[in-house]
Amino acid sequence: MIPSGDRVTIPAGTVGYITQALGGSFTVFVDGNLFRIAGIDADAIGKEPVLPPSLPDDATEDDIENLLWEQMKTVYDPEIPVNIVDLGLVYRCEMSRDGENRRVVDVTMTLTAPGCGMGDILVDDVRSKLELVPAVDRVNVELTFDPPWNHSMMSEVARLETGMF
Repeated sequence: MIPSGDRVTIPAGTVGYITQALGGSFTVFVDGNLFRIAGIDADAIGKEPVLPPSLPDDATEDDIENLLWEQMKTVYDPEIPVNIVDLGLVYRCEMSRDGENRRVVDVTMTLTAPGCGMGDILVDDVRSKLELVPAVDRVNVELTFDPPWNHSMMSEVARLETGMF
């Protein structure tokens, strides 16, 4: 449920309307409430499930890093039709190896407002989507408000899309 993040089950046959279909997830309006449907569950609303990302067998570290950023570009605030990368919410994404030579990804991100009710959901969405990258063993996502987000952090495309140029 948006923005509380409560997990709910919508009964089969319930009438709703898709209000946003971006980044492999869907926002639906049902009985005056908004709900986020994950791409993997898209068949529940009559859409094709979203397949996880893949890498070629000969993928380089650069290929993996590029896929990490592409995955984060599939994360959208359900109330804003712009991905979190273009919104400027991702401050850092670094891939390293731990003591057992496993790939670990560390992300530092923020929200458009400290009181945003979607914070935990967006953090979980980033973690979940990066964990889908085949070569990644662990993902750590840190939420910070230092520095605080502001409109100047948005890409030019995001500013145009939201009318904030």
